[in-house]
Amino acid sequence: MNPIAVLGARTLEQLRGWGHAAFFVLDLLRALPASLRRFGLVVAQVHAIGNRSLVIILASGLAVGFVLALQMYYALVTYGAAESLGLVVNLSLVRELGPVVTALLFAGRAGTSLTAEIGLMKAGEQIAAMELMAVDPKSRVLAPRFVGGFVAMPILAVLFSAIGILGAWVVAVLLIGVDGGNFWSIMQSQVDVWRDVGNGIVKSIVFGAICTAVALYQGYETEPTPEGVAYATTRTVVISSLWVLGMDFVLTALMFSTP
Repeated sequence: MNPIAVLGARTLEQLRGWGHAAFFVLDLLRALPASLRRFGLVVAQVHAIGNRSLVIILASGLAVGFVLALQMYYALVTYGAAESLGLVVNLSLVRELGPVVTALLFAGRAGTSLTAEIGLMKAGEQIAAMELMAVDPKSRVLAPRFVGGFVAMPILAVLFSAIGILGAWVVAVLLIGVDGGNFWSIMQSQVDVWRDVGNGIVKSIVFGAICTAVALYQGYETEPTPEGVAYATTRTVVISSLWVLGMDFVLTALMFSTP
């Protein structure tokens, strides 16, 4: 077979897949107003998605804070800049590590759960039953989960950064002996709420929308078989992680490229 023809066929197939995903997201966005009228469903999804991811987010944030304080201290003390430890840790967490690591953990925990849940509903023909009863599954099932992930993700990212800073303080002040007043004062004077913390929250909002949309799409379009659901959950983690890392570079270039 002509390799050019094969390459063209695969390219067209990939473009059709991207187009189908784009129309899915547009349909999901159009279903949001109807889902917001079901406020109880949205609150339940925020609780289900956010609360079930809370333990791993807090544990990971604390561990990252511990390690980051140790690594940064040994690097900064060489140049006599150990007093900047609080600033470096804070900026690293609120700008990058908080949103990105939270998004990766979110994709692995909540994203796979959403994909498996929607995929099992499709395998059990619950989605088809809703369509037969003239109930739009996108507004009844998918949109509340999308809003739940969209709302829960920035909250989890803020908690990750906060517990990470607390962990860094424990290591730096209580274990290493860095001056506690200096640790907090330089952080308060040099960290800008809107430029640093605000941009980190914007990142987490974008990542939450991406991870949730990918998880719902993979679950909704999966083959209604156990193997199909298992494959969809794997694709959710891989695709979400790649999108998060790629968008992190784009957003960082847009937000912090100018002084």
